[in-house]
Amino acid sequence: MSIQKDYLLKMIEMMGDLIAALLGKIKKGDLKIAEEQLEQYYGDFLKKDAAFFRQLPLDGITDRLLNEHNFTNDHLKILAELFFIEGELHIAKKNIEDGKINFNKALKILVYLDKELKTFDLQQQQKIELIMAKIKDFE
Repeated sequence: MSIQKDYLLKMIEMMGDLIAALLGKIKKGDLKIAEEQLEQYYGDFLKKDAAFFRQLPLDGITDRLLNEHNFTNDHLKILAELFFIEGELHIAKKNIEDGKINFNKALKILVYLDKELKTFDLQQQQKIELIMAKIKDFE
């Protein structure tokens, strides 16, 4: 296993705890702290500023990241989680449209990974269903 692959797997494992902590902060109303940590996580985990990911259009997001920026499926998995958290943060701030944009980006990536990896991942399926329900709730 390459050093980069090993590093990404460790980052994905860490993400679970960090996501839970961020969701806890959002639910408690510590939105400023959650926002600051989320900004930091984009750089820490994906080595790019959050603004870079926010400007990516929904159409072709996975192709662009994989082909133009040398992302891997592991990078995409991390990004989907960050988009999900950012969606939750926007909803908590009553910014529904931006929340939906982030949920749609997370969903697009997870659906791509589901098709690409061709292995059943219960957690991923549950996340896809959760995001679809959230998007439907705001339509």
